[in-house]
Amino acid sequence: MSTALVWIRNDLRVRDHEPLRYAAEHTDRVIPVYCFDPRHFGTTMFDLPKTGAVRARFLRESVADLRSSLRTLGGDLVVRQGRPEAVLPALVRETGAEAVFQFQEIGTEERAVEEAVKDAIAGTGAEPGFFWGKTLYHVEDLPFDGPADIPDVYTNFRKGVEKQSRVRPTVDAPETLPPLPDDLDPGPIPSPDDLGIEGDGTVDERSVLPFEGGETRGRDRIDEYVWREDCLRTYKATRNGLLGANYSSKFSPWLAHGCITPRQIYEEVQRYEDERVSNKSTYWMTFELIWRDFHTFASWKAGDALFAPGGPAGKNPDWRSYDEAFERWAAGRTGIPFVDANMRELNRTGFMSNRGRQNVASMLSMSLRQDWRKGAAYFESRLVDYDVCSNWGNWAYNSGVGHDPRDRYFNIVKQARRYDGDGEYVRYWLPELEGVPDEYVHEPHRMSRKEQEAAGCILGADYPEPIVDLKETYDRIQRMR
Repeated sequence: MSTALVWIRNDLRVRDHEPLRYAAEHTDRVIPVYCFDPRHFGTTMFDLPKTGAVRARFLRESVADLRSSLRTLGGDLVVRQGRPEAVLPALVRETGAEAVFQFQEIGTEERAVEEAVKDAIAGTGAEPGFFWGKTLYHVEDLPFDGPADIPDVYTNFRKGVEKQSRVRPTVDAPETLPPLPDDLDPGPIPSPDDLGIEGDGTVDERSVLPFEGGETRGRDRIDEYVWREDCLRTYKATRNGLLGANYSSKFSPWLAHGCITPRQIYEEVQRYEDERVSNKSTYWMTFELIWRDFHTFASWKAGDALFAPGGPAGKNPDWRSYDEAFERWAAGRTGIPFVDANMRELNRTGFMSNRGRQNVASMLSMSLRQDWRKGAAYFESRLVDYDVCSNWGNWAYNSGVGHDPRDRYFNIVKQARRYDGDGEYVRYWLPELEGVPDEYVHEPHRMSRKEQEAAGCILGADYPEPIVDLKETYDRIQRMR
């Protein structure tokens, strides 16, 4: 009997999964494998946890849901805790597999593991088989000559793929799968303790969504947002919101873990346009999927430079060394309410709006002059929707060292007044500001002592004094241009 391993990583699904489908159609036995790699649960370059409790919980739920789906098809998921370059060759020998099929990844660490696996199975007789499935546009359909030709500007990338590329159709799940060999132990899904994770990842009840991991909930979220709640028709107008489940799609956690794919979302958008309405909002959903593609392929171009202090732009910024400013930023104790509210939401739920991410990144790197990579690494640990290309690419972009580099910064108070004019969001996450009048809710330091007493919010006691004078930091940035 011919046997193939299907190595699962950030592709925790059975639908639109070409390696799984190919293996089911071309081999007699299909053995899907997921490895809990201990390197994913270690620390980053700044000694921060690489995977926090919320993301670990979502991952474990996604693996469990995949196992359930595979069992429904007649198969199962083999789960191991260990490095793939050690686990996979052992499974090849144990099962007599002739091939190891997998999706390719872009991140430098991910590619290094791919190469290690390729080298490790070289002596077993099994052949690696690589597929592409992370992005909306297939890598072979790009109108660019390799990574060096990827545009540095999103608009140029978008126009190129929209005019010269096509979106390939999704792939159906296998109709059935053969059972695992009788003598092959599927293995348990590790507990948080097994992985060295503190806490079970339960999120604050104020979270915009519970964020349940797995393909089942991911597909349901698409149906919920697009069809049942009919939110797609107003997506462009609401996407910069801050409170509630449906101001934006919230598809990103399931996309990051590969529980759903960009092509599935794209096909739903096309069907929605056919059956309900085609407008700026429906186009904008595809527009954002192309942004995700841009960060993926721009990261491919950047390589290791994506993780350098000067980013893909190769700048030489004068970042300050690690100090208390980073700790206050991370804890949501900067004294700048819009920043603090967003950071507390992140810490307690694993999520933050796109508008929030841009502002807190600008605060850390441009106003506090902290190394932007510390912020990106902190997000890596905390975000339930962490994706290496999107996270590090966006952080570099908003810190002035990324693709399409500019000395940009966000006027945080102006942003707060625009997107949270009545202070509802900051009060939601900073209850100590409940009694602060709307006039001062985004700048409580402007209150007199008497006004602070009347509001029940004494600066330095109930809420911090500002860590920095934002206007002075903006003047400095402008002088440096």
